[in-house]
Amino acid sequence: MACQEPTTITTIPEKIIPPKPKRIILMIGDGMGLSQITATTVVAEQPLALEQFKHIGLVKTHSTKLITDSAASATAMATGKKTYNGAIAMGVDQDTLQTIVEYAETLTWKTGIVTTATVTHATPASFYGHQPSRSRVNRKIAAQFMTKDIEVLMGGGWTYFKDGLDGRDLIDEARQKGYFVTNTIEVGEYVPQKMICLVSSELPPRIKERGDFLPKATKKTIDILSQNNASFFMVVEGGQIDWGGHQNKGDYITEETIDFDKAVAHALAFAQKDKNTLVLVTADHETGGCSVAKGSLKKKEVTCAFTTDYHTGTMVPIFAYGPGATEFVGIMDNTDIFHKMKSLMN
Repeated sequence: MACQEPTTITTIPEKIIPPKPKRIILMIGDGMGLSQITATTVVAEQPLALEQFKHIGLVKTHSTKLITDSAASATAMATGKKTYNGAIAMGVDQDTLQTIVEYAETLTWKTGIVTTATVTHATPASFYGHQPSRSRVNRKIAAQFMTKDIEVLMGGGWTYFKDGLDGRDLIDEARQKGYFVTNTIEVGEYVPQKMICLVSSELPPRIKERGDFLPKATKKTIDILSQNNASFFMVVEGGQIDWGGHQNKGDYITEETIDFDKAVAHALAFAQKDKNTLVLVTADHETGGCSVAKGSLKKKEVTCAFTTDYHTGTMVPIFAYGPGATEFVGIMDNTDIFHKMKSLMN
């Protein structure tokens, strides 16, 4: 009797499901390309927190045009949709788009926004406001904030709230809604449930005047949102890296990138301890066509050269740490950031 060949059983591997974060911290260095980061590593006194990230990708930044502005690029990351330059969380047909912050609120996640620009500026505004044009809408954006359930808002723009749309005093209204409202980050160990911190009447000054507002505001926001082990989504913008690029000032770029990196360090330290937090660090676009032209490693000096005083179409990096970090490796579109975050939050 002939022997039968043994039956081979093929095991189909189960689909590996990436771990889901309980918290997401999205950090945007406005205008921060690879050259801006490279220049900063030269002049910084110690290694950047960014250098600790192991999962790194590249992001295409174009809007409906090759060269984006901050409103369209922030909208892409906030809503997953491309739009025209100048649009704040609105589509090409001027339809209102749900933002990742608004989506987080439907999941009852706590939310927060921190910036070194005004809180009504194009990048932060695109995560909670909706306007067909970014021009002269600061008071409209401030009024739209008051319709949201965002727990923390920090940056510049006191005037747009105190002297609000149609004469409204949004500072007083915010206090009535339970916000602790202040114009300084120096609030000691006090950790309120909800906080608005507006440190300048309009645009915040450079770091010499504003000090370490961004790192402190980042840490304070994490302290507020993480109370009672809550899930949260927050956005942190280093807004003035972009301004250094527009002015073609290498020292302005590097001092702002160092400041932004200190904020990254706070987020990373929390995530490393927490184990349930995804930290994403990227840029909305590159500004200035910046290149590292010359310098000295020994003297910690660098000279930047520029090709423009506006944005460029160069891809920007994205750094990821924590549950879901492997989703952000490789080349992706800026709209993918929204879809990947939303999938991980669901």
